[in-house]
Amino acid sequence: MGLLDGKVAIVTGAGRGVGREEALLLASEGARVVVNDLGGDAKGEGSDATPAQQVADEIKAAGGEAVVNGADISSWDGAKSLITQAVEEFGDLNILVNNAGILRDAMSFNTTEEDWDAVIRVHLKGHFATARFAAEYWRNRSKAGEAVSGRIINTTSDSGLFANPGQSGYDAAKSGIATLTIVLARELERYGVTANAIAPRARTRLTATIGMTDEPDPNTFDELSPANIAPVVGWLSTDAAKDVNGQVFIVWAGHVIRAEGWHPVDEIAQDSRWTVEGLVGQQNALFGGKAPAGVAPHSIPGFPG
Repeated sequence: MGLLDGKVAIVTGAGRGVGREEALLLASEGARVVVNDLGGDAKGEGSDATPAQQVADEIKAAGGEAVVNGADISSWDGAKSLITQAVEEFGDLNILVNNAGILRDAMSFNTTEEDWDAVIRVHLKGHFATARFAAEYWRNRSKAGEAVSGRIINTTSDSGLFANPGQSGYDAAKSGIATLTIVLARELERYGVTANAIAPRARTRLTATIGMTDEPDPNTFDELSPANIAPVVGWLSTDAAKDVNGQVFIVWAGHVIRAEGWHPVDEIAQDSRWTVEGLVGQQNALFGGKAPAGVAPHSIPGFPG
């Protein structure tokens, strides 16, 4: 018996890395899984059905149920067909894990329009498009009087939360995903659906670009294994997490950190419109009485290494 017996799950980008581990864990808890992966390279170029098929075969070999989907989730039609396949193959949809992503790093002054559009399309549009059609399915069921227990788990990143130079498109998309998650949570709660996001810290082919390539010591706990991320996705997929909604969790090793976004810090106010001179005079007051220090040095709080 698993905590997800009878559930139907979709995992995008499930052919490798974090997505693979998520699909395997959901299946091990009893979910029937649609393994989605276009099979492109880290930049999103090309296609190969082999990784997704291997994951599906592994699930089946362990006694689970899985089917492969090779749709491009960054297209409206691809996203819709993915949701449709889950419902037609397994009769329902309960869990949508948006994980698919690509990477095309460049400083802002070197970024091409093609690279910017590709990253925003796969990450931000790809997350929204699948959620849009899943939301429509769940809303229709709810309005028909059926009980709905829907789960959306999106994938943001430390870079999207804390900003990493050289990743303007990626960070903008991932930050957008965090906000999108909260919007979905507020919109869909009334229909029995939750939406949460994770920011995984794990060794994958995408993180190789920032030096996370070291092979782990087989005699110690591998803090950056993609397998460390999957249990949090499993938990958020359960009925026990029905009241966890609109949250963002940073996940790595044995750590689960709840993160919150923008919030007011300091304020200056008066009963009339500000003038430029007035703002100059109150500049330090807007920074807690201290001189502005500029943007903080690049760092990701608590990042291993």
